[in-house]
This record gives sequence, structure tokens and C-alpha cells, in this order.
Amino acid sequence: MLKVGITGNIGGGKTTVSKIFELLGTPVFYADDAAKTVMITDPVLIDAIKTSFGSKAYFEDGTLNRKHIASIVFNNETELAKLNSLVHPAVFKAFDSWVAQVKNVPYVIKEAALLFESSSYKMCDYTIMVTAPYELRVNRVMRRDGLSRAEIEKRNAKQFSEEKKIQLADYVIRNDDTELVIPQVLALHKQFISLAAAQ
Repeated sequence: MLKVGITGNIGGGKTTVSKIFELLGTPVFYADDAAKTVMITDPVLIDAIKTSFGSKAYFEDGTLNRKHIASIVFNNETELAKLNSLVHPAVFKAFDSWVAQVKNVPYVIKEAALLFESSSYKMCDYTIMVTAPYELRVNRVMRRDGLSRAEIEKRNAKQFSEEKKIQLADYVIRNDDTELVIPQVLALHKQFISLAAAQ
């Protein structure tokens, strides 16, 4: 079974593309959702977060105090790197467990915003970068999330550039309103089925 990583910068459309693969019957692991889950279910990770960010990191009912953590990591690259160094390995472990439970499919997809930044692309056989022009991405996110341009620019700056990700990726899907996305996904779907059969 092949493991395919899919990524894209904010507003690029990686989740939309992942949903199309899901409609084709391909199981998708959403790394961001998994991160939210392990942060409240993995006892080793919970202890590590409390040690690094204080007992205020969690409310009494066990839910994550996002405001407290955000106030520490938001403008502090060192603290953000520390948080990522705790969370990413727990997500990698969750991905391995998830893959072990998937049966009878030629390939699975791991959708992750920080696929290259976290080095989790090394766990994948192939990678896809979903790309769109910067202004189009900004406008999409402003409409979707109601964020300001400054907030989007700040988030975008925390990720590798699109150019760097395109160089690192094995495949590129263009989600720029000039090419239809579904035919691009179908072509890759066929390719991954062939590659899996040849393993």
C-alpha cells in the first residue's frame, strides 16, 4: 500500500483536493485533526505540554486551553518550534497506527499543512503540492475564514514558500481556476493505482 502526502499553503485547496480523493474511495488521514486529537488523548504528549507550557495549558475537564498556548507561541518562534517538536512525533505515531488499520486499498493519503516543514513527507512514498496564485489564496481565506490580510500573511510566512514546496513535491495539482481540478486528481488516482500494483 502506497502512502501519498498532500500539502499546500494556506488557501491553496489541499483539503478540497483531499475530499475528491476520498470520493474516489481513498482513505485520507488529516494531520491537523489528528494533532487536535492527540493533544487531548495522548498521556505522554499531555504531560510534555504541561511541563513545557504550564498546567494552565489544559482546563480541568481535560480540554486544551488554546488561548493560553497561543499567547505563548504566537509571536515566539522558539516556543512554537518547541510545541511542534512535541506534537509532530505524536501525529506521526497516530498516522502509523491509522495506516495499520486500513485494509484492501492501493494507497492512502496523508493531508498535512506542514508536510515538508515537519519532515513527515519522509513517511510517504509520493507527495503532491496543491498550488494557487498568492492573491487568489488570500482572497479565498478572507472569504472563508474572515481573516485580515495581515493575519493571512503572518500564517503564510510560517510555511515554506510555494516555490520550495513545488520543488520538493513529486506531483503538482493546480487549483488556480484555469485548470479543472477533478481531471488532475483522476489522472493521479489512476497513476497511484498502477504504481501500487507494480509494488
